[in-house]
Amino acid sequence: MSESRRMKRMGRNNRKGEGLGLNLIPMMDILTVLVLFLLFHSFNGELPEQRIELPGSVVETRPRETLAIVVSPEAVMIQGAPVVSTSELYEDRIGMVAQVTERLKELEQESGMTAPASKEITLLADKTIPFKVLKKLMSTCTASGYGRISLAVVQKTEKI
Repeated sequence: MSESRRMKRMGRNNRKGEGLGLNLIPMMDILTVLVLFLLFHSFNGELPEQRIELPGSVVETRPRETLAIVVSPEAVMIQGAPVVSTSELYEDRIGMVAQVTERLKELEQESGMTAPASKEITLLADKTIPFKVLKKLMSTCTASGYGRISLAVVQKTEKI
């Protein structure tokens, strides 16, 4: 049986389409250029100038001078001097920390503090330190005559 002209034309058109398929190379070129453009512009954003000078300010009320007790996961430091290892304070048998009491007495003698108003402590503790350790330190400070104890925290802008 002979093919009609229409069937011959459809056969020729189908043979022309063979092997062409989808050409991915131009699409990959465009995507590469787009990725490079985005990477370049994401790292070259405007950053504030690194060499800035902050303006001066006049403080009307000065902050009170307090003793600083820093409790890190490694050690307890009073005014920057290590006093006792924090791991020792995890034990339940310890009620009062003798090393802290001794260091507070040394600082009293050095500075000559006698007024109860000047006996103020700021406790700066790592957030991983359990409260029972902080409670031991606070009770030791209270027993040493330091009635005003402040716990330093970072103020959040909104309540979670």
